[in-house]
Amino acid sequence: MIFLHGLGDTPLGWSSLEDQLPELQPNLSKLEYVFPASPTIPISINGGMNMPGWFDLYDWPIGVGIKNDDKGLEKAVKCIEDYVDELQKKGIDRSKIVIGGFSQGGAVALRTVYNRSSDGKMPYAGCVNLSGWLTFEDGIENKDVPLFWGHGSFDDKVLFEQQQYGVQKLTEMGVTQIQADSYSMGHSSHPKEMIAFAKFLNDILFKDE
Repeated sequence: MIFLHGLGDTPLGWSSLEDQLPELQPNLSKLEYVFPASPTIPISINGGMNMPGWFDLYDWPIGVGIKNDDKGLEKAVKCIEDYVDELQKKGIDRSKIVIGGFSQGGAVALRTVYNRSSDGKMPYAGCVNLSGWLTFEDGIENKDVPLFWGHGSFDDKVLFEQQQYGVQKLTEMGVTQIQADSYSMGHSSHPKEMIAFAKFLNDILFKDE
């Protein structure tokens, strides 16, 4: 399970998943958890100040139709693919790896899983997007990879409209397995969301057990 933090955060912000998820689904204690750290870069919405971020942001709040930092997004995807390569060297195949993230991290996860050429490689096991958004409208790959998308209905940072828009676009592009859940919260996580997240991982990684 590779999980990416959001803007201004660090891996510590989500490292508790390594304990939290197995408490909800015991099988998940068998996973190797990886929490990459983003680079520190200038962020335009913060007046160009440096802060941890996977790519630049030009609009706030993050609604449908914002401008994307495609160059930054591609750098972020390459960073995650490097982590995947390291896991594969340990004998963990792509088909057993889930890419997930929160907010900016979720946006990168979606792009990594669905908007990169597989070049004949096995697709990932799944994708988890918590309060993130879609940054592409074509170039879809790996249409059969399952997706869990959780989002707060009161999110005032990555607006809730992004979930409906993203799910609709991915469906139109051919993604066949999407679980989209909403929760009465802002830009954060919810206990029920964590329960659904854990069940999703267990169902796709341990479906034969």
